Amino acid sequence: MSTSEIVHEPKACNAALARAFGFLGKRWNGVLLGTLTTGPMGFAELKRAVHGISDSMLSERLAELGAADLVVRRVDAGPPVSVHYELTESGQALLPALEALTTWAENNLPAQGCAEVRPEA
Repeated sequence: MSTSEIVHEPKACNAALARAFGFLGKRWNGVLLGTLTTGPMGFAELKRAVHGISDSMLSERLAELGAADLVVRRVDAGPPVSVHYELTESGQALLPALEALTTWAENNLPAQGCAEVRPEA
């Protein structure tokens, strides 16, 4: 091959990064994971903490996060019976990345027009 025939490899997005953003970028997934970093929460607590999410969407997203082994649903037989959700080991492994994204967003993205997670009262 002569020097005039330089072949360039096509640039491609990192497949793992694309999968991560495809999943975590899905509305509410990343926010729910970030909310659960403070510890286990019940359904109603999560609903209050994540402004604007409907019951059906919260249920759907929790099931999706559970199927991805990022969140586990625990039932305490009570009495009274209680259910809470918490990060799995795999979900906890995301904490450094979520913290880094949070810091980056605080420093680089305007807060206007964004749905903010309300702190638990």
